[in-house]
Amino acid sequence: MTGIVLVVNSGSSSFKYQLLDMRSETLLASGLVERIGSAMGRSIHTITAAGMRADGGNAPTVLDATSEAELPIPDHAAGFDVMLEAFEQHGPSLEAMPPTAIGHRVVHGGARFFAPTLVTDRVEVDIAELAVLAPLHNPANLAGIQAARHAFPDVPHVTVFDTAFHQSLEPAAYTYAIDAELAAEHRVRRYGFHGTSHKFVSEAAAAFVGRPIEELRQLVFHLGNGASVTAIDGGRSVETSMGLTPLEGLVMGSRSGDIDPAALIHLARQAGLGIDDLDVLLNRRSGILGMSGHGDMRELREAVAEGDAASILAFDVYVHRLRHYAGAYIAQLGGVDVISFTAGVGENVAAVRAATLETLGFAGIAIDPERNEARGRGIRRISTDDSAVTVLVVPTNEELEIARQTLQVALHERPASEG
Repeated sequence: MTGIVLVVNSGSSSFKYQLLDMRSETLLASGLVERIGSAMGRSIHTITAAGMRADGGNAPTVLDATSEAELPIPDHAAGFDVMLEAFEQHGPSLEAMPPTAIGHRVVHGGARFFAPTLVTDRVEVDIAELAVLAPLHNPANLAGIQAARHAFPDVPHVTVFDTAFHQSLEPAAYTYAIDAELAAEHRVRRYGFHGTSHKFVSEAAAAFVGRPIEELRQLVFHLGNGASVTAIDGGRSVETSMGLTPLEGLVMGSRSGDIDPAALIHLARQAGLGIDDLDVLLNRRSGILGMSGHGDMRELREAVAEGDAASILAFDVYVHRLRHYAGAYIAQLGGVDVISFTAGVGENVAAVRAATLETLGFAGIAIDPERNEARGRGIRRISTDDSAVTVLVVPTNEELEIARQTLQVALHERPASEG
């Protein structure tokens, strides 16, 4: 086996990919195939400069080559043909370095999948059945899997589920207080998401501080357009903010996060909003976008600096929710040893990090303002040297984590489904 892994993250009209050499965890190439099904699609393929580690260490500042093409891409199968053509024309050669395995991100594994899983026809059926819990994600993930299996029929394919890391939640943490029979019949419970990122970041943080992960109580804030926080005790997820779907929890770019369910009943009765209207409201017209008109945190911060009242309120609400969860999860853990911020906002917006932790000095948290404001690559500490809690910025790498889990399963060829 070559140790080469191709990682695919498929959406409804696009998919991203990375080719990694797992012998050295080096990124060889990456790309994007988008606008699938439109009149004209687009392909972007980048060959990475030699020696760029997938975890960001010793990363060069330039890339060898990026190629783009526009052409009709009617479906995901055609998209994979476009990707293969890009590898053939621009490299690296998949004939010289054939993938040992293909890893796939799947958003929702329900309670059926608790580990990375070798893809079989039965697994495809299960993913399709779980689409009722993630209608925007699982069908797209499945389309990518099917196209990849057609393109690489003789290579093991492995699914890595966003929900799998949170299968360690105790019943008290994942159970909703509604009619038990109804909940069981319709599989209504907390599942949690961003699990691949939370796992990667918590393990990277433990390695950085030089302590066994089994000894650590950690909080990981994954703050991007979608956002979640997870409490991790000894390497196990024990609390997480997202629930049945990726809508619950923190305030996000365009998603509301927590809201009184009765507010939706009120809007249905008084504003005449139907189920689909409420779905659009909560997922696409809420969060910082709904409050301020700015769906991007950079734009929001610029508007805050200009004194825009709606933007100031949106930022305050965003931070208020982060503090709420931080305090609650520290209580559940009985204290905290390491706090990590990751993803686009978590890694790049110092004001969010500072404001989130500003009131948590009682827990032994002290931020160094200069460290927090400083930019840098790789993992960095932003807490003071005498802070009882280590606070880090940890760049996430879900593709590398997927590749690690994929290779492990491919080498042992062990399905891991409850059936």
